[in-house]
Amino acid sequence: MPALKKILIANRGEIACRVIRTARKMGIKTVAVYSDADAEALHVRMADEAVHIGPAPSSQSYIVIDKILDAIRKTGADAVHPGYGFLSENAAFAQALEKEGVAFIGPPVKAIQAMGDKITSKKIAAEAGVSTVPGHMGLIEDAEEAVKISASIGYPVMIKASAGGGGKGMRIAWNDAEAREGFQSSRNEAKNSFGDDRIFIEKFVDQPRHIEIQVLGDQHGTTLYLGERECSIQRRNQKVIEEAPSPFLDAVTRKAMGEQAVALAKAVGYFSAGTVEFIVDGARNFYFLEMNTRLQVEHPVTELVTGVDLVEQMIRVASGEKLSFGQDDVKLDGWAIESRLYAEDPYRNFLPSIGRLTRYRPPAEGRQDDGTVVRNDTGVFEGGEISMYYDPMIAKLCTWAPDRLTAIDAMGKALDDFEVDGIGHNLPFLSAVMDHGRFRSGRITTAFIAEEFPEGFSGVHPDEAAARKLAAIAVLIHQALQERAVRISGTIGNHRRVIGKEWVVTLAGFEEAVALETGPDGASVRLADGTQLSVASGWLPGQSHARFHVGGETMGVKVNLIGSAIRLRWRGMDVTARVRSPRVAELARLMPKKLPPDTSKMLLCPMPGVITSVSVKAGDAVEAGQTLATVEAMKMENVLKAERKGTVKRVAASQGQSLAVDELIMEFE
Repeated sequence: MPALKKILIANRGEIACRVIRTARKMGIKTVAVYSDADAEALHVRMADEAVHIGPAPSSQSYIVIDKILDAIRKTGADAVHPGYGFLSENAAFAQALEKEGVAFIGPPVKAIQAMGDKITSKKIAAEAGVSTVPGHMGLIEDAEEAVKISASIGYPVMIKASAGGGGKGMRIAWNDAEAREGFQSSRNEAKNSFGDDRIFIEKFVDQPRHIEIQVLGDQHGTTLYLGERECSIQRRNQKVIEEAPSPFLDAVTRKAMGEQAVALAKAVGYFSAGTVEFIVDGARNFYFLEMNTRLQVEHPVTELVTGVDLVEQMIRVASGEKLSFGQDDVKLDGWAIESRLYAEDPYRNFLPSIGRLTRYRPPAEGRQDDGTVVRNDTGVFEGGEISMYYDPMIAKLCTWAPDRLTAIDAMGKALDDFEVDGIGHNLPFLSAVMDHGRFRSGRITTAFIAEEFPEGFSGVHPDEAAARKLAAIAVLIHQALQERAVRISGTIGNHRRVIGKEWVVTLAGFEEAVALETGPDGASVRLADGTQLSVASGWLPGQSHARFHVGGETMGVKVNLIGSAIRLRWRGMDVTARVRSPRVAELARLMPKKLPPDTSKMLLCPMPGVITSVSVKAGDAVEAGQTLATVEAMKMENVLKAERKGTVKRVAASQGQSLAVDELIMEFE
């Protein structure tokens, strides 16, 4: 088979950019496809050519096979890389490419058919000797049948879309009511996301860890496993943080899982890069979950610890080349962490956020001065739009280090340096996880987020030590602002404005009387108890991020001036500091507190989205927990329920209506 010359990427966003980077390195030309919403997207700018394929909804553009085929014909592409999601596991698409004589940079059609259907894949896995989870593998017709099956398996159960992936179409049910509602929601999401509403149910393994094996095979009979990835930090069944290797597996379990993954791949004649996912319990018993016959979102961590470019290998395999290395050549070097940066607001229960990226400044990539490595896979740029039509992921930030804790610390620093403004995003939450004792110890399960953040995420509240450091930074910033004001105002007559040294700093419920002292050895902040904190920085007014050296620690802090207040963001903390003279601080304590508006009798839209259903009307009496309306955004369905008993006074929104955040849906008496 001749070498590939032009690859069309049937995808968008960061994965399209990722494929383009490797193709460019290999000297292969690339073609991007784009919808109306993506006309100015980064992947369109990066590719050698670009073809418009339709309106913003993916159902009218990215997953329409005929439109992709038209783009192939227009550009003369001789291969297609599907990325992940969209058409990446669509057997009909792979067959259509085969008929066109175009190489599919992925597995054979039979493997997609066998493994893409999760019901069929579990049967094949069992026949191949792979350990599987108990469950009902047949198709389920309606919600009542789902309830009956769930009860027979035994709660809790996992309700899953047969064609699902990325957390779409998945629900955990702990009782009959949740099974009934979860079945319908999973079916709706599956139909909207994949055009396939088939559902199956399996036992939910309590206290599970989600660990997957990366497999790679060529068309000449060689199949390898490239270690594992720990993907247990999940929210709503969607991965948030991944790492390689797993802090839980030992060499014996790793080998057993790897060999079973290879056995499954060989059973279906698999080649290219794919992933076999397992659920692992506390005793290291593992059970087959599913096989993804495409590149995984989290593939960079495997690349960082193995040195293997998986996209390059996929392209070489599709060209008919043999793998140039064997199983004994695969070595795991160091540790890698991946944090998924999502356009979702952690302070509003992680609901999707859309809008313009008014600031987007990732940390510097490559090898750092301390020997760690930073990598950022992204598909956006400053000034670009985050659309409501697609997945909310903005970027995948990765770090590598010789050991796990150093990799985690490197991730903490990289997150501190990552500037994103204009939309809600989960950077503060990611930072909080990096500093969480349970995560750092490796004692994690897929229930980590639910158990450690049961009331959601409201930010990290600084302890006394952190508050004092932030107070010292605020004083240093305040001093710089005062000095600038003096330089601007100059002198009045023979009088020059004098800057005070005594201040009162308030932030996050803390109040501290401090004094800024300067000397030949630099500046320091003296606290009320006499403690001295050295403080230094090159921060200048107007800078949104700077390094501050406080008490021997270097801190990357994001800085915003809000009137006379100073907003500081660091390690998941988001505090507003006020630096006042002692007299002004005394007067400020007497000021009345402004109360927030009363919205207790309103149902407000929690995110930008489309109302897909309204379940009540004016005059209806509702009970606590009753479904009121459903909102859909970024391919996720969100059911809004009554918090307490009441009567509907007015319904302000209707089915099909697009609403902004906090727009009124209905009022109650």
